[in-house]
Amino acid sequence: MVAGSRIPVIDLQDFPAQSPELVKACEEWGCFRIVNHGNILPASLMSEMKRVVGSLLDLPPEIKRRNTDVIAGSGYMAPSQINPLYEALGLYDMASYQAVDAFCTQLNASPSQRETIVRYAQAVHELIMDIGQKLAEGLGLAGVLFEGWPCQFRINKYNFTPETVGSSGVQIHTDSGFLTILQDDEGVGGLEVMGKSGSFVAVDPWPGTLLLNLGDMAAAWSNGRLCNVKHRVQCKEATTRLSIASFLLGPKEATVEPPPELVDSEHPQLYVPFTYEDYRKLRLSTKLQAGEALALVRTSNS
Repeated sequence: MVAGSRIPVIDLQDFPAQSPELVKACEEWGCFRIVNHGNILPASLMSEMKRVVGSLLDLPPEIKRRNTDVIAGSGYMAPSQINPLYEALGLYDMASYQAVDAFCTQLNASPSQRETIVRYAQAVHELIMDIGQKLAEGLGLAGVLFEGWPCQFRINKYNFTPETVGSSGVQIHTDSGFLTILQDDEGVGGLEVMGKSGSFVAVDPWPGTLLLNLGDMAAAWSNGRLCNVKHRVQCKEATTRLSIASFLLGPKEATVEPPPELVDSEHPQLYVPFTYEDYRKLRLSTKLQAGEALALVRTSNS
């Protein structure tokens, strides 16, 4: 079996032929691998970024703490009681050169590191917008739909030790946003996604590819058609695990609600309109991190 083949694989060089497969993957799994994305995000840039990420996450704690929040959870996350093996650095809006520049300045990034981060942020933002548009077109929607939506960036480190093998690196959760691109650790496994049966499926490393998953905004925006996948990270071996996640969140000010084409008498609107910011605060205040907060914004139709 090819590594990672238990979840769908989408070839970005085979559109529009792959469009039905993309929609099916988003409906049934809420996650998929992409291959042949090198014209936007080449393997060489992925490798460069991985080296930069390792260097930044090895910085002294007093420097990492300069990476302050723009919204809650967007800056440095130190190991915590809930996730003691995990730490991360973050950037709220990777489409903004000023925000990327500020992130690099906070962490004393060298000129070469800064160049790599800028190039990576631009490439991933282009890629996530392209895939969002391909998904919308697969659903029969026209027009540019995700322009101006913030794209958050987070680099993750899992400090696994012999004593922690078998424990959780990160608890079961869904992502709060719309679409996530993950450059996973190409050598260290541990990521698991929940299938329709309710059991977890291991997502094995597959170098040179990217993993995408859908979050709560996708479920609400699509009127329940798309799957917000639950996932977790398990400690499989005593080593350091690095990953790079980019999150297309939701509109900054407009409400999240389904396009008219996805609502009809057979598919009444399932969720009341809400802003991404209000929903994010709802998840934080209720500590419902695995998609359960969506039940709090359902309409009387559902």
